[in-house]
Parts: sequence; C-alpha cells; structure tokens
Amino acid sequence: MLKLYRKFRSWGAGPGSLLVLVAGLALGAVAFASVGSFMVYANSEAFCADSCHEMKQLQKEHKGAVHDVNRSGVRATCNDCHVPHAYVPNYLAKLGLWADYWGHFTGSIDTPEKFEAKRFELARRVWVYMKENDSRECRHCHTTAKMDPDRQSEKALKRHEKGRLDGLTCIECHFAMSHKEPEGPGPQEMFAKEPARH
Repeated sequence: MLKLYRKFRSWGAGPGSLLVLVAGLALGAVAFASVGSFMVYANSEAFCADSCHEMKQLQKEHKGAVHDVNRSGVRATCNDCHVPHAYVPNYLAKLGLWADYWGHFTGSIDTPEKFEAKRFELARRVWVYMKENDSRECRHCHTTAKMDPDRQSEKALKRHEKGRLDGLTCIECHFAMSHKEPEGPGPQEMFAKEPARH
C-alpha cells in the first residue's frame, strides 16, 4: 500500500503535475456532463416510448387520454408519472430499473399477448410504489393546496375530503388515467386487503 501511495503522490510532484490535474478535472467534467445529459434524455418521452418496443403499446394507450390532451393544455409524459423529479430519488429509481432491463433483454413482455398477461402485475407494482411514496409523482403537478374548490363538483369535494380523512393517496382513486385498466382489483380494493405498513 505504501508503494502505491508513493507512486500516486509522485504523479502530483513532477513538472507535468499541473497537466495531470487539468486533464483529470476535464475528464471528470466530461463524465459528469455526459451522465447528466443522458439522465435528461432518459427522462424524455422519446427515450421511454421509442427506445423500447414494449412501450410503444403504452404510448398508443396514452394518446388522447386526459394526461395527453386536456382543457388546460398541460401534457404529462411517461417520466412525469413514473419517475421521481428530485435528483437523488431520480438517480436511485434509474438504478432500480435492472428488473425492467432484464425483462427487456429476455423478452418477458415483447408481444402484446405477453404484455396483457402481465398487465395487472405491472400495474400493481406501480400502484404499490405510488402508495408507498404518497403519490409523489402525482403531487409534483397536482397539489391539494392549489385545488380550486369552486371548480370541483360537490361529489368531488366530498370524496377528496373523505380521502384526506381516511388517509388515502391519489392513486387509490385516480388510476388507469393514461393506460387501460387491468382485470382484477383496483388500488383501493387491493390496499384494503393488505395490512397497513408502518
């Protein structure tokens, strides 16, 4: 270890040490910028929907849905609903996608038939994730503090108040907004059967 330390230290002692330092800083900056640029691209609809043929079907389902076309003109894309917006959770989410990469390379949902067979399992995974983080991605755009009660129906006002009192989160009532609803129980029924996690 001492030899290695001395060798490492000698790199900063000679006349070329400034060159080594500048080159190291430049390489670090290029690597950092490359990773950052890729992360921005990896959060784009072009990457999510066009890079993987499995996602093309989901992109078709999204076309014309309320998160695609609506009266406000605000459009949500894949990453708006499925990826955390804060930097650290975003990077952690990207690292946690190895199961998805494995599924892509092994062809687990590479046909419409295979996808339909797994639709409920995949939806359930997203619902559980959103329940556990209190619908964080929904709340990035939809904040209860900014909801205009005058523009909500009486029924919606009552349901939102009941949901708040019951400790429900967005995904328990608002699901299948951009994708076809799978066969099986919805989030509210599913979570009512599961014991509370504390």
